[in-house]
Amino acid sequence: MVTLGLKLFLAHVLGDFVFQPDKWVKGKTDNKHKSKHLYLHIAIHALTLLLLLKFDVFYWKAFLTVIVSHLIIDITKTHLYGRVNKKALFWLDQLAHSGFILLAVYLYEPYAISLQPLFTNEVMLFLVATICVTFVSSIIIKQSLSSWGLEAREASRGKSNQQGIVQKSETDSLTHAGKYIGYLERLFLFCFILMNQWQAIGFLIAAKSIFRFSDLSTAKDRKLTEYVLIGTLLSFGLALLISLAYKYGKGFVS
Repeated sequence: MVTLGLKLFLAHVLGDFVFQPDKWVKGKTDNKHKSKHLYLHIAIHALTLLLLLKFDVFYWKAFLTVIVSHLIIDITKTHLYGRVNKKALFWLDQLAHSGFILLAVYLYEPYAISLQPLFTNEVMLFLVATICVTFVSSIIIKQSLSSWGLEAREASRGKSNQQGIVQKSETDSLTHAGKYIGYLERLFLFCFILMNQWQAIGFLIAAKSIFRFSDLSTAKDRKLTEYVLIGTLLSFGLALLISLAYKYGKGFVS
């Protein structure tokens, strides 16, 4: 089962991500089911799958299941462009392909899917820690800095204008970029602590300091610098506390 599944998934990632140029993706989007790029994509995917299966006719059901479903899913996806959010459409597309790959494997080696392992104490503790590191920490930091946020922003703008420095507008920042950066940095910290890679935490702090240096040096405002520093220390501190609490808690649930 594992070998067949790996071959089908490998063919999928090669066909969808490696052997599919951007030009073909645009062609499918523009011309939908009439696009020659759609059928070229399916042909490449089919050839890749045949090579990985070594042209073994025994797997003809798996081959047809994957290729026919891939064609139907891709045609459906092209007709949903502009109607469904692009990010959601991408993930739905990949989930549908993965589902049919699992079905193709099931045709040859039936397996049972059990959700019971997801409800063990270890898994639930990990989920609690992950949610606390990302969403909960984000809200705590936001609430802790809420009284200073506007003040720091206005002070930075005022001082920049007085010194003749061009201040970038908020539209120059990506939507919710700060929140996602916080999620990622705390998740990295969480993983580093679980792996006992404490030196990597120093590297992460140094890397963030380098990227932040240009912003703070341009603003030249003490309040903004203090605001960013407090936010960073809160983010790192919460990630550290939650990670250590998780490691300590594992001893009680295992």
